[in-house]
Amino acid sequence: MKETKEFQTESKEILSLMINSIYSNNEIFLRELISNASDAIDKYKFNALKSDGKLPIIDHEIRLSVDKNTRTLTISDNGIGMTKNDLINNLGTIAKSGSKAFVKKLKEATDKNDFNIIGQFGVGFYSAFMVADKVEVLTKTANGKAFLFTSDGKDSYTIEDAKKEETGTNITIYLKKTTNEINYDKYLEEYTLKGIVKKYSDYIRYPIKMLCSHQKKKIDENGKELDNEYETIIEDETLNSMIPLWRKNKSEVKDEELNNFYKEKFNDFEDPLVSLFVRVDGNITYDALLYIPSHVPYDLYSDAYEKGLELYSKGVFIKEKCPELVPDYLKFVKGLVDSPDFNLNISREILQQSPMMKKISENIEKKIVSRLGELMKEDFDKYTKFFEAFGEHLKFGIYSTYGAKKDLLENLLVYHSLVNEDKYISLKEYKEKMLSEQKYIYYASGDSLDSIKLLPQIEKYRKMGIDVLLLDKKIDEFAIMMLRDYDKIEFKSITDESANEITEEEKKKIETVTNENMRLLDTIKEALKSEVDDVVISSKLVDAPVCLSTKDGLSLEMEKTLNEQPGMNNEVKAQKVLEINPEHDLFKILSTIQADDDTIKEYASILFDEAMILEGREIKNRGEFISKLNSLMIKAFKK
Repeated sequence: MKETKEFQTESKEILSLMINSIYSNNEIFLRELISNASDAIDKYKFNALKSDGKLPIIDHEIRLSVDKNTRTLTISDNGIGMTKNDLINNLGTIAKSGSKAFVKKLKEATDKNDFNIIGQFGVGFYSAFMVADKVEVLTKTANGKAFLFTSDGKDSYTIEDAKKEETGTNITIYLKKTTNEINYDKYLEEYTLKGIVKKYSDYIRYPIKMLCSHQKKKIDENGKELDNEYETIIEDETLNSMIPLWRKNKSEVKDEELNNFYKEKFNDFEDPLVSLFVRVDGNITYDALLYIPSHVPYDLYSDAYEKGLELYSKGVFIKEKCPELVPDYLKFVKGLVDSPDFNLNISREILQQSPMMKKISENIEKKIVSRLGELMKEDFDKYTKFFEAFGEHLKFGIYSTYGAKKDLLENLLVYHSLVNEDKYISLKEYKEKMLSEQKYIYYASGDSLDSIKLLPQIEKYRKMGIDVLLLDKKIDEFAIMMLRDYDKIEFKSITDESANEITEEEKKKIETVTNENMRLLDTIKEALKSEVDDVVISSKLVDAPVCLSTKDGLSLEMEKTLNEQPGMNNEVKAQKVLEINPEHDLFKILSTIQADDDTIKEYASILFDEAMILEGREIKNRGEFISKLNSLMIKAFKK
């Protein structure tokens, strides 16, 4: 007997919204129905295990069937099946526990094609009406009667007695007619169905089967293949791989298999540099498979690049890019996370606010950092290859968190240095090789390693055998500034005015020279008042006549980097100090004529420009510099 029942008012509203509002991702209806079929099989297996043999153990499968004549697609399973009450409660009353919330959520959605809220409110089955004019559900429980549920997704549905031999459920979708806007015919094509299963349901644990056509060469009576003669063979084909690579034991997976999976999954032409299995069982359960590429992705620094790991729930694909799973500084990491604790179609808002997501993200971050630390010890050359590609991201992790990631990341930093020119050195190694009387970890910054090595201040450190870290990346000093120290040893730029370790004897000598040449220093300072904050006798220089140092931690390199930012207009000014080498012949000559203020002032701008050139900086007026230099040379020759 056929019974006709009216949908509830809220259910009608939901169906209307589902049918008329959500179109752009309508292919996900198949994911929803396959996932439901998998759940039905899970329930059958569970009941069979506790039935003491009353419910037979069978081979389970999910099957897709296409009939182009009737324009129908059928999704079948041999799972638990449904009773009449199940049909009424599960299908006739849509999202009975959350229908109001679903309507509210969908109405509020800025993107009416946001399919990520389907399923969250228990309406996954009704995603079928995105593509269907009518849906039939033929179902039967073990030792129960068969029933047929039919609905066009509008006002009502019918339930009637039916005939079905095997336990399980067949859902038949009568596809809508194709329009200029939407192609529904594609869901009758093998290629489309295979692609959707591969994309969303490849790791469902039960085989998803379909009869597929294949072209094979014809064979003659002797069993020989005939050239250029083919026939179409219809064969049963399993569309999904079933066992996710990340759920296998690591010992069972070869490197070649891992690499091939990465290249196919993430469209790379090179093997990854590092692969990492993560398996966690406890309050939160998940598997993860993570990769670090061997080269910088071509679009990593473009606005179009999206960070994030793929998200699965029990092998069912949920989201392609889940940015909540990795911090910004690890955005180059590829991979996926599979957790049974997530619902299908969990919304972006819930992902962002989920405490579970935060814990998974924090754990993944620690696992990646730990693996990089292991790589650093196991294969330093391989690690430096990683660092050359992605080291700036680790520094960004320290800088962008205002040093909060210091303890996590500082031991992963490596640098070129004055002593170790041809290889990187870690902060730990630098500290171990420090001179016994050395107070600071010294560094120098610039546009390139070669230009840093030419800094005049570096001469004394080379002479004393003190190593200096060479920072040639724009972010380097900003990260160092957030680190502040390493293992309680302070970082100090060699261009910082206070960065010098001198004896009491040297200090007294500098004080004496300063007092004897106060007029000279004051005259130069007055002449350069728009350029420098102070002029002092230097204890840093060996051969160079002058150098520039800075105060308050803002170096010339940082000044340059900050002023390169849009809209800055050279507003950032480092407090510059002109240092003069008291042992240089040029100073000795200036000292003898310090009473000649006009000549000293003329020399002052040349000294400043010379210091800028030695620092590898541009001078403001090259023509003026050359003119003054030539003028002084002419005066010298005339004398």
